[in-house]
Amino acid sequence: MELRHLRYFAAVADTCHFGAAAQRLHIAQPALSQAIRQLEAELGASLFTRTTRQVQLTPAGRFLREEAERVLAAVDDSVRGVRRIADGRLGLVRIAFTGTAVVGQLPRIARVVKRELPGVALEIHGDVLTPAQCDGLRDGSLDLGVLRPPLSGDGLSLRTIEVEPLVLALPDDHRLVAEPEIAMADLRTEGFVVYADRSSAVNEAVLRSCRDAGFTPHREHEVTGTVVLLALVAAGLGIALVPASAGALPVPGVTYREVADAGSIEVALAWHHREDSPTAGSPLIRSVLGVLETAGLLPPEHDRTRLPTPSPEATR
Repeated sequence: MELRHLRYFAAVADTCHFGAAAQRLHIAQPALSQAIRQLEAELGASLFTRTTRQVQLTPAGRFLREEAERVLAAVDDSVRGVRRIADGRLGLVRIAFTGTAVVGQLPRIARVVKRELPGVALEIHGDVLTPAQCDGLRDGSLDLGVLRPPLSGDGLSLRTIEVEPLVLALPDDHRLVAEPEIAMADLRTEGFVVYADRSSAVNEAVLRSCRDAGFTPHREHEVTGTVVLLALVAAGLGIALVPASAGALPVPGVTYREVADAGSIEVALAWHHREDSPTAGSPLIRSVLGVLETAGLLPPEHDRTRLPTPSPEATR
């Protein structure tokens, strides 16, 4: 049985008129009549009773009509699904976020993808450090990574999403809270709360800012996550330089202050671009990048100087 025979049968069953069905199908009526006779011969059953005045379904025809509707609907759904996949509008995207990028970037990215690509599901991996994201992008366990450069190794494409200033997290009762202006030199004698991972991009940015100011920071405490880092600051166990998006985390007892010469840190979107990558040339990844670019969350590929405006969370 050919699929076209089912479509021909469904048209005749709907209209109970060979002429009207032929017109709907844009074929000649004799060709339609012949196709229906071929279908009946193949099934070994009459599907219609025909008179000079009317065409009616037989019991076998009524049964086939229900089955044909189900089969044709499934075929049409499959065709639409295939086309949406080919167009990059259906599928699963596994995306990881590093540190405070979960706060600063995840809501905006997820909202845009949900609105513009409702057929795309996001599998979110939070608080994944940049080196682990790079490994995941290469081995195919991740499709996209929101991370902080520099990247480890090769084979990855990168586009900057945002440049965040580093801000100073202080206990509410710290002496610097009341100062009208704060410079990096004012932090020379302070104990710092830093990330335990030596490959942390934030640690590198903090160390660079301190060295530019002429000192090496004293590592008072080392932690594995931003929430713990801020909790130690709130407890008065040290200060910290953190990306501005950390200000969106509601940790009582912490005051954030700008530091004029504290420097900044990038947030970037990365993916694998080699031909042997599972996502190489993926229409789905191209679609996600496209909607993020249209929404202003990602600068155009050939205009890396145009960075998106920092989010409200990032300027807190």
